[in-house]
Amino acid sequence: MSAHIGYAAMLERFPPAEAVALSALAESHGFTGVMASDHFQPWIPAQGESSFVWSVLGSIGERTRGDFGPGVTTPGFRMHPAVVAQASATLGAMHPGRHWLGLGSGEALNEHVVGPYWPEAPERINRMFEAVDVIKKLFSASLAGRDVRHSGPHFKLEATRLWTMPPVAPEILVAASGPVTAKRAGRTVDGMITTGASTDKLAALLTRFREGAREVGRDPARLHRVLQLHLSWAATDEQAMRNALAEWPIGGLRIPRGDIRSPFEFEQLARTVRPEDFAGRMVVSADPDVHRADIQRHLDLGFDRIYLHNAGRDQARFLEVFGREVLPGLRA
Repeated sequence: MSAHIGYAAMLERFPPAEAVALSALAESHGFTGVMASDHFQPWIPAQGESSFVWSVLGSIGERTRGDFGPGVTTPGFRMHPAVVAQASATLGAMHPGRHWLGLGSGEALNEHVVGPYWPEAPERINRMFEAVDVIKKLFSASLAGRDVRHSGPHFKLEATRLWTMPPVAPEILVAASGPVTAKRAGRTVDGMITTGASTDKLAALLTRFREGAREVGRDPARLHRVLQLHLSWAATDEQAMRNALAEWPIGGLRIPRGDIRSPFEFEQLARTVRPEDFAGRMVVSADPDVHRADIQRHLDLGFDRIYLHNAGRDQARFLEVFGREVLPGLRA
């Protein structure tokens, strides 16, 4: 069976019109979906962009035919969960069966800009799952034609509903980088999103996700296991490494990044990244077969959707080569 390999449209790296065009180009080369990043600021100033993901997703939906969604948006800081639910429901109504909603607990780089207290990770995770509850309530009540309320430790919602809904609510996927979040995701939502890491860590996350699902009588096989996979491919190994260091040094950082607030702080930290820091974290190679083997390894681990991000600027060449030499050899 063919694998579901999508394109990661990195809005912190490419202007919105270019990101949309690249998403359409990816589909023409055999990629089967789009994950668009949600950033208010780029990771480092040299990346130079950060467009509003919901505007870009609307255009991606018009230019493509596959699945698409934000990877990931954070409800509760820049936008109340009700507004996130409305944005998602609108895309679902415009493109039934194609749009999914990816949610995360957030990073200070993007969320502190509106000036709230920035909580520690456990509180951010609790806020995210309460936001999931608000959004699920809105989706289900709106489909039933009734109002809903919510009053919790982090969010309030007065009696209301979403007046524009698709026939079926968008699937909700939650970003998880730790076992507790992965297990809670398995208990509550339609899927889990994570990023490339060691085989042992990813296997543990998938195990906890399945455990959470089974604890509440859900079939893990019916839930999505989604991976955003960063890589660096170019015509030569040397160029691939230059691209990784210049364009995606984040892939080599070995420190927690959720509390760092400025692209200029990340820029200072990125100067410490060395080629050896990418080992075991991100494949840097000119050989398509090396990348194909790494992607297949993640499919074999249990991921059913993988969205690829290449660190190089020549995205068109990457899409052409991978569409011809990598995607056809992958199997779910």
